[in-house]
This record gives sequence, C-alpha cells and structure tokens, in this order.
Amino acid sequence: MTYYPKNSSTNGSVTVVLRYKLNFGRKGSDSWDCINGNCGTQRALTLSTLKNVNGEGWYQTEGIMTRDVPSRAPFQLELAGGNWIRNIRNAVILWKAVTLVELRSRSDTGKANTSPQTTILPAVRVPSNCQRDFDLLAFDPDGDEVKCRYGSLSHAECDNCTPPSVTNLSQSCTLSFSSNVSSDQGPYAVQLVMEDFPRQTIILSQTNGELTIVTTNDAISKIPIQFVLRVDSGVASCTEGLYLPRFLPPTPGNRARLYAPVNQSLEISISAEANISTVSELLFSGPHNVNQTTAAAAGRPNNNHHNTDDTNYPSIHNNRSNNDNNHHYADGTNYPSIHNNRSNNDNNHHYADGTNYPSIHNNHCVNIANQHYTNNSYNRHSAHNYPTNHNNHHFTNSSNDNHSSIRLVNCNNPHCFNRLSTPHHFT
Repeated sequence: MTYYPKNSSTNGSVTVVLRYKLNFGRKGSDSWDCINGNCGTQRALTLSTLKNVNGEGWYQTEGIMTRDVPSRAPFQLELAGGNWIRNIRNAVILWKAVTLVELRSRSDTGKANTSPQTTILPAVRVPSNCQRDFDLLAFDPDGDEVKCRYGSLSHAECDNCTPPSVTNLSQSCTLSFSSNVSSDQGPYAVQLVMEDFPRQTIILSQTNGELTIVTTNDAISKIPIQFVLRVDSGVASCTEGLYLPRFLPPTPGNRARLYAPVNQSLEISISAEANISTVSELLFSGPHNVNQTTAAAAGRPNNNHHNTDDTNYPSIHNNRSNNDNNHHYADGTNYPSIHNNRSNNDNNHHYADGTNYPSIHNNHCVNIANQHYTNNSYNRHSAHNYPTNHNNHHFTNSSNDNHSSIRLVNCNNPHCFNRLSTPHHFT
C-alpha cells in the first residue's frame, strides 16, 4: 500500500488516496481497519478483480481507497485476519500489514508528506544454488531517504515476524538470498517495512498549530511490503543467459527513468535470452483495462526489435496513453528481471517499481487528476530464447488505472520456472 494526499481544505481537513494490490488464491475481499488515530471517513473504494491467470490459480485485486480525514494528524491502517500459503518455512501463518499515514505539513516542502513509492511481486523465485540480490525499488516524491527493515513484532507490524533464514536485508533496501543446500528449498514469508527519512531536520505542523521536530533519524511514514520467496531446486549454471535469463539492448537498465509527452503513447522494447531454456508461455497480469496483443514469428528481427544481430529475442512493447501533465517514470529491474513502472500525475508524478527474479515484468501507472500510484506486480519468471523464437507484445491503456505485469515463462525440465505459488493474500 502507498498513499498520497490529494486535496486540503482551509478548515484543515485532507483527502488522501491509498492504493494497494492484493493477491488471493481464490476470489476474496479485504478490509483495512483503523487502529490508531482518526482515520476519517472512507468516501470511496474501487476494487478491480483482474482475470484469473491460467494454470496459476490466483486472482489479483487492485484497490483504490479515498478517505476524508478531519485534520492532518497521522493515523494507521491495518490489514489482518487471513492466512499465508501453506508450508511457509519460517513458520508465518497469519498475515498482517500496517500502514502509517503521515499528513502533517512539512517545513521543507510546505505540503503534506507522501509515502515512498514501491512495488514487489507477490512471489519471487530463486534457484537454491544461486546467490541473488533483489534491489527493491524505492522512490520518494519528497526526496526523502528511503530505508527498509524487517517487520517488528514489538510494533505489531506482523503476526509472526521471523525473517527467512536464507535472506539478509540492508537498510538501502537490497534483499540478498544466499543458500547452497537443498534443505532450504520451499516458500518463505518476507515481511518488510519501507520508511522515509528526511535528509535534514524538518518540522511537521498539525492543523491545531502543534509542531513536531523530525530529525534524519526519525521515520516519517511507513508502508508494508510482503511477498513469498520460493526457493526452488538448483540449476546447472547460475550464469545469466543460460538457464537464467539475460536482458539485452534495447532493454532499459535497472531503475532507468523514462519521460513521455502528455497524451502520447510510450513504447518500451525488451529483449532477453536464455540459451538452454525455451519460452512456453507469456502471461500478462493487470491492470484490468490494459489491452494486450501478441505476435510470434520465426526469423530475423524486424525494425520493432532494434536488435543488432541475427538472433531473435523476445521483445515486449508497451503503449500507454498518458493523460496528465508531468511524468516521471521509474523503471526498476532486479536483474535478470525487467520491471517498468510509470505513473503520470496531473501535478506530481511518482513512480516506483519492483521486480523479481527471473522475470520480465512491466508495470504501468497512468493517472489523471493529480493521482499517484505504484504498482504491485504479480508475476515472475524467466525470459527465453532460441534464435528462432521471436515474440512481440503490445499493451495499451487509455484509462487512469495502472498496474501491470508481464511474465515470460521459461521452462526446460528439470528446471522449470513456470509456476507461481498460490498465495491467499499478499500486499
């Protein structure tokens, strides 16, 4: 979940928009409860159930919640009450996620605080014998320093907060996986908290005139990041481009930012190879109003692929209709995954993106009327390819909604990365 303030009134009241994505093993509903402070009145809640992904057995739900709060005082929302998937290795059973919404006016910007923007796949897969670093995407609209930590039981941020034994997390939001034993295989619940810290001491002002000093050691707000890390059987080689995909030009680099004029589509080309694997399927997930067209052909790449050799690599092109004024696009890739997130805002534009191994993943946020958003991507896996395999994919979206995810499924027995675990719920 991420949030951003939308409108402020002279009487001190604020309208805040919160955006989130959840993943269910079957169609379900959710409820965020107010656990601290005055959370105001929920004026609107738009839930979009995305299509069931064939063979995966899960549904995505995208939520956009609008709340009218009477003052700029901070408040907390909690999502709780359900179970994670079965057989979690670090003994986490019940899910719980907490968001701290801070709306007091900042002395450095003169505006209410906006949370960090990020996204992550609900299920991340990694071979047990391949050390991997996942650089979680972290962008802050206010220019704050973004830090990550594991959820804390003392802060009631998770029900059982035991972190996976096979991971280490840095404050700079890099999650490192390291293992070399088959006994570590299986799913782990990763429950993280992302916080924003001012780069200099600031003052937060309340509607009633109350002032609070916030130093560079004090977190301003916090949002949850939760997903499953599934450790699979080992592969014969961890070298990218063999079993694991390797992305090629003109694929944008990790965390590249792309800029697009208003009301013009943006095309992003992605190429990748994995010479000992083949693509069995491409899956596209969300948002519900994005159209996908796919073409596959054998032979030399055409002009749309921009490749410099005779090898045909899978290429994904995303066309988006941008309906607002200023646009910053933060594209993130936790290599060898590609993840492109774009949020367009009438005034401010904030993007964050999260991707995971080893997938091709594209996230798009298109927003109208001063809205921000982040994407929660719901796929992962491999890109492919043999020299005769060529895929073009086009996605178009003309609405103000926008989280999407693309996965090229890479399958070459006995190392077949083409199945997503069936989570009951992820944020």
